[in-house]
Amino acid sequence: MKPLTAVRSTAASHDADDTLTRLSATELAAKVAAGEISCVETVQAHIRRIEAVNPSLNAVVVKRYDAALAEAREADKRRAAGGALGPLHGVPVTLKECLDLAGTPSTFGLPSRARHAAVQDDTYAARLRQAGAIVLGKTNVAQLLFYYESDNPVYGRTNNPWNAERTPGGSSGGEAAIIAAGGSALGLGTDIGGSLRVPATFCGIASLKPTMGRFPDPGRFSLPIGQRAVVSQIGVMARRVADVALGTEVLNGGRNPACEPPMPLGDFRGVDVAKLRVGFYTDDGTFTVAPAVRRAVREAAESLRAAGADVQEWSPPDVASAQNLLFGIFSADGAEGLRRLLHGQKRDPRVATLAFLAHRSRPTLALLRGLLRAVGQRGLADSTVAFGHRDTAHYWQLVEQQMSYQRRFAEALDAAAGGPIDVILCPACALPAFHHGASANLLTAGAYAILYNLLGYPAGVVPVTRVRPGEDTARPPSRDVVQSTARKVEVQSAGLPVGVQVVARPWREHVALAAMRAIEDAASRRADFPSAPPL
Repeated sequence: MKPLTAVRSTAASHDADDTLTRLSATELAAKVAAGEISCVETVQAHIRRIEAVNPSLNAVVVKRYDAALAEAREADKRRAAGGALGPLHGVPVTLKECLDLAGTPSTFGLPSRARHAAVQDDTYAARLRQAGAIVLGKTNVAQLLFYYESDNPVYGRTNNPWNAERTPGGSSGGEAAIIAAGGSALGLGTDIGGSLRVPATFCGIASLKPTMGRFPDPGRFSLPIGQRAVVSQIGVMARRVADVALGTEVLNGGRNPACEPPMPLGDFRGVDVAKLRVGFYTDDGTFTVAPAVRRAVREAAESLRAAGADVQEWSPPDVASAQNLLFGIFSADGAEGLRRLLHGQKRDPRVATLAFLAHRSRPTLALLRGLLRAVGQRGLADSTVAFGHRDTAHYWQLVEQQMSYQRRFAEALDAAAGGPIDVILCPACALPAFHHGASANLLTAGAYAILYNLLGYPAGVVPVTRVRPGEDTARPPSRDVVQSTARKVEVQSAGLPVGVQVVARPWREHVALAAMRAIEDAASRRADFPSAPPL
């Protein structure tokens, strides 16, 4: 759909647009409510911004400009009449393409669903709109939401707004890219293995994956929905932590909602950061992190220490085993569900490779591992360890092991020196934004995020810094394709944003958000804070 004449950019409107598209969702809502700006001019400014940046990003793949402007006019009438306004009244937002919005496609990157049109909004899209948000469009994804890029045969590839040769991450990468670029004030994504948090750190924005069970993802065209040990969650993405908090409260139906079951949500503004005990780690033993990522975690830890928190180094137990547990759970059906969804489809090569490996037998994979190790490809060999089982008994054993690990992890938090830990700081990903295509070799670089999917803990990302000149890599050259790909990602990464992952105990999203806001307050005063990409 083409933008209307009313939203065509002019020189006179450029400065006003720049001002509006730099405001946070919270600021926009306040100015609309006060009558300082109209919903129509706010929506127009964001549409113009999308049209300016999207040709180079390919982030917004479904546009609903006419409908958005009509909704903005009605929103202005409501405000003028003195009607009650929702907390996001008139705020322009976007949604990840896989989420249902009436009249729009939810393809998951599958060509067979290109003509699909949802008949109604899903629960979380509906709650955003009930709060007054105006949806401008939907954003690009990885095919079947399965890897840390946003590229598929239906819509093509999305580029990172900081560097077009890099990916914005996945599978919520289109959402992260357009929010970072100022085309959307707030958006929704999903996360079953880092799909909110990896794009957030790659694009320099904030996000929050809630506790498993708070906002379960209803989508049926990604990891088979019958797998319930690790369930995808809906989450909020925005440039500022306060907006993520506001959006999370909206999705929750309020802090103390009347829905069944009620899901109380604490107020992050009431958390005293000085009373928190914080544990941090810069390397979990699964994948060596880039120098800038290590520095970002330490800077975030120092920010909380300066705010009065009790901060100490801490190591999570046996993350490599936890990583294999998650991959084993995801592939427990031998990729039959994945293969069924891909049958007769044009396949993204990264998804096709995963489906192929997950469908191989244990003896075949053992042979493949031996061959890979013999030619110096230990990284690729190790990535196949969890595959090869296709029986219910093994799946149940994996779920029992997951429960045991969850208990072991909680005990480790409780037994920390000095007392139980409230908040964990760690990398969101071992590396800054990957080059396009690199995710095929870097599956385990995201283990820092997937750990908290296995555990079900709330985990957010807050932007902290950018890679500095001269600190891009300390990784030596290697014949191992995983390590050589990682080194290539690190080299010439100066200027790319880096975020830090902030984790709290289950159902304590407000604690994570409070720590995130304190880190953001400190980081935003530094010259290398990733405030806006060079678009």
